[in-house]
Amino acid sequence: MKKNKLLTFILCLGTLTVFFPLYMAIIIAFKQPSEMTNSVEGALSLPKTWSFSNFAEAMRVTDFWHSLGNSLLITVGTIILAILVYSLAGYALGRGMNGRKGFKTVYFYIVSGMFVPFAILMMPLVKETAQMHLGNQFGVILLYLVFYMPMNVMLYAGYMKNIPIVLEEAAQVDGLTTWQTFWKIIFPMMKPMHATVAVMTALGTWNDVMTPLVIMSGTGQNTLPIAQLNFQTQFGTNYNLAFASYVLSLIPILVFYIVCQKQILNGVANGAVKG
Repeated sequence: MKKNKLLTFILCLGTLTVFFPLYMAIIIAFKQPSEMTNSVEGALSLPKTWSFSNFAEAMRVTDFWHSLGNSLLITVGTIILAILVYSLAGYALGRGMNGRKGFKTVYFYIVSGMFVPFAILMMPLVKETAQMHLGNQFGVILLYLVFYMPMNVMLYAGYMKNIPIVLEEAAQVDGLTTWQTFWKIIFPMMKPMHATVAVMTALGTWNDVMTPLVIMSGTGQNTLPIAQLNFQTQFGTNYNLAFASYVLSLIPILVFYIVCQKQILNGVANGAVKG
């Protein structure tokens, strides 16, 4: 009984740490600059007048629809390529590592990419993408595809241990090639992992500032996080407009998460199985 009370307390505390910043973001987004005070009571109080003027101004300052389009293009493009490339790599490595040292070497080489910090890669990548004329949305998508590969390939390869190999053997008996077996049998069975990888990739891509900033600098093609930097000046930050913009950018990714949430926990749990 004591253990249950302790877990309940921890869960309530964790929930509070999530909802309190969200509450602050929403009320600040609706407040006027004159309502912003340094007192705790004033900071936590509800707006005197609920107005959408901050949202309208934030959309104008960030060129919202254009920035939203760039963010959607990069995020959706990354998700589609990620699911296709990572699932193929995870399938090949997951099945090939059974007694084959070559596949294990490739697997550990890819996974080791998780330990390489972006700061080390930033300057070489900026120079190389500029030389290859990839300082655009397509170049950013390719970089994301590389950055998220170690973790997601590990998840897909781990998930393959939950799919019986007898299904593939039966498909081969029926005359299917390895390529046909993957797309007709294995790929549909990876649905939980597809949802997990999609959400993890979307969150990282949607909220990232540094990669689009250094790669697409000077092109005039801003994503939402880059456009939101307009609210920060040398002399301060317009918190009301900034938080209004944050709330607007939160809505698309929140809807996407709600749609995929049923598959996420199952995919993470199964993808973490050790061989």
